[in-house]
Amino acid sequence: MARIVVVGAGVGGLATAARLAATGHEVTVFERADTVGGKLGRHVHDAPAGSFHFDTGPSLLTLPEVFHDLFEATGAKLDEYLDLVPVDPIARHVFPDGATLDSCADPAEFAARVGAAFGDRAAADWQRLWRRAARVWDASHSDVLRRAVDSPLDLAPLAWRLGDLAAIGPGRTLRGLGRRHLSDPRLRMLLDRYATYTGADPRRAPAALVAVPYAELTFGGWYLRGGLGTLADALLTRCLDLGVVVRTGTAVTRIDAAGGRVHGVRLAGVAAPVPADVVVANVDALTVYRDLLPSPRRLAGLTDRSLAGFVLLLGVAGDTGLAHHNVFFPRDYDAEFDAVFGHPGRGIRARPAPDPTVFVTVADDPAVRPEGHEAWFVLVNAARHGTATGAVDWRRPGLADAYADRVLDVLAERGVDVRDRLAFREVRTPADLDATTGAPGGSIYGTAGGLLRPANRGPAAGLWLVGGSSHPGGGLPMVTLSAQIVANEIGPAWA
Repeated sequence: MARIVVVGAGVGGLATAARLAATGHEVTVFERADTVGGKLGRHVHDAPAGSFHFDTGPSLLTLPEVFHDLFEATGAKLDEYLDLVPVDPIARHVFPDGATLDSCADPAEFAARVGAAFGDRAAADWQRLWRRAARVWDASHSDVLRRAVDSPLDLAPLAWRLGDLAAIGPGRTLRGLGRRHLSDPRLRMLLDRYATYTGADPRRAPAALVAVPYAELTFGGWYLRGGLGTLADALLTRCLDLGVVVRTGTAVTRIDAAGGRVHGVRLAGVAAPVPADVVVANVDALTVYRDLLPSPRRLAGLTDRSLAGFVLLLGVAGDTGLAHHNVFFPRDYDAEFDAVFGHPGRGIRARPAPDPTVFVTVADDPAVRPEGHEAWFVLVNAARHGTATGAVDWRRPGLADAYADRVLDVLAERGVDVRDRLAFREVRTPADLDATTGAPGGSIYGTAGGLLRPANRGPAAGLWLVGGSSHPGGGLPMVTLSAQIVANEIGPAWA
């Protein structure tokens, strides 16, 4: 039996803790916040009309088999804890010319919808891209997403499969893939958006990210009744039932790793260290290497940060008729990415995008809003918080409220004006995400979406990294797979 300390009670940390406890290890989780869940955040706003409940992180669960595997590995059934509701359409896309396209988890039906909206050629283009996406998914699902990748050499066994390599398109970008396969600019715009699912600019993101829409539109998307935050509750319950000690409101300030091996962690306000044979860090990889290790190292590649998000939480009176997920695209997508990421070489500083893509989530769930109202989660791609060329100082007085006004104006310009129907609004900036979750600059996904994320194996023996900033990447299923990888590498207590 190993004494294992998990730093951070996000989904990755809790999933790892549950898997390790189920195989006989002694596990303690330290979480600096007062609640568990990490970026799988929740917020309740009490208004005169009643209580509004918001998921402030992920709003869709994909690849449900990953979660079924997790619960079964810890001796339980997913359906005993969570109520999965299929989302259809998965998202409603509204394009600058007013055209709409509803995505769904039936490839043939979606191709038919593309044809109905944009014509037969567009449908044929999409089906050709889809065949390539399937090859990328098949190549990456078992060989990349479910095993440790410590260096590019670990991907070498894939190289002999020339068909897979051609589909993955090393050196090509997602934007380039769209231009090669899709003649309709609206479909190119839809494909570009999936780069933002990994926090990246589609003009730089690898073409292999075409696997992201393939997974979503093949295996479907689910909502959890009561909100996605119920997943954190379920994982906490599993951990406690398995004997895991979970201590919230307890910050880890240092990982002791003298002599190339972990010995434990140090806690804020506590003189004596907490001994450990293994430490699993469910915090941003940049924070691990820069702040928690005795001597900061390996920062190369970690400072290229992903995009962040600017959020409005709205109480809206009446029924607006929106889908569960709605994407309102701008006329100039490149202008948005220039604003979000900046471009030091061209003298372009990051700034709030004046005409951004607006993503609106409206859950049709009586448990999250009072009768006669809707709870809106509004997300806009945003530059990370900071003072560098590629960042925005979101603490600047008046900026957040002014930009919130602009986002509401943009929605009104695109046909959804709720400015006179608001029961309340709350604003969350990247600076707030940095403060509440410890994500540097409020970057949602750690680094900016390359195929190779920081390795799960840390630089000291017994140190492991788990979560969205490490391999295999961000998003609930990837984070949960990272927990499976780390638990498998550590191994069971009785082996």
